[in-house]
Amino acid sequence: MLRIAALLCAFATTAVQADGVQALNDFLREVKSGRANFVQTVSTADGQRKKSITGSFEFQRPNQFRFVYAKPAEQLIVGDGEKVWIYDPGLMQASSRKLAQALGSTPAALLAGGTMARDFVLKAQPAEGGLDWVLATPRQAEGNVQNLRVGFKGKDLAAIEILDSFGQRSLLQFSAAQFNVPLPAEHFRFELPKGADLLEQ
Repeated sequence: MLRIAALLCAFATTAVQADGVQALNDFLREVKSGRANFVQTVSTADGQRKKSITGSFEFQRPNQFRFVYAKPAEQLIVGDGEKVWIYDPGLMQASSRKLAQALGSTPAALLAGGTMARDFVLKAQPAEGGLDWVLATPRQAEGNVQNLRVGFKGKDLAAIEILDSFGQRSLLQFSAAQFNVPLPAEHFRFELPKGADLLEQ
């Protein structure tokens, strides 16, 4: 009986994990644009220190996105399809990089990119916290992202967790998400504010 129970548990776990991978594949295939609010919780490697950041994001495939960080410090990140722009209103300073150099294996690549299977190895994870999770590991070690975990509640994207090369974890939890909605084209363009400095890489 114990062996049968173990086999049934293993089957159930596999079925749950497969749902997470399927949800991610469906999301990447069916969702072309979206927007949501988020709370980002950043934890140190030892888990002793945490800080929370709030904001919103929008994306439109391929390779257009906009992250607006509101509290505790404002920051704007815009991907216009060719470059990624980062603007710090407090410093009145902006920087830009070519999209291919900046995107790499990041959450923005997952949300807005069109080459998930090329850039990541996907592996189902056990359900946790009411979500089905998928581990996305970059095929090429680049930047400081070690891996991503993507959480779905049913077919809805609910969270992304980022583990960097220093052992720091960033958990983005989404709310008020809307997908396949029309978004203004100007949201994916960056105009340097008057008086701001620009650093190009």
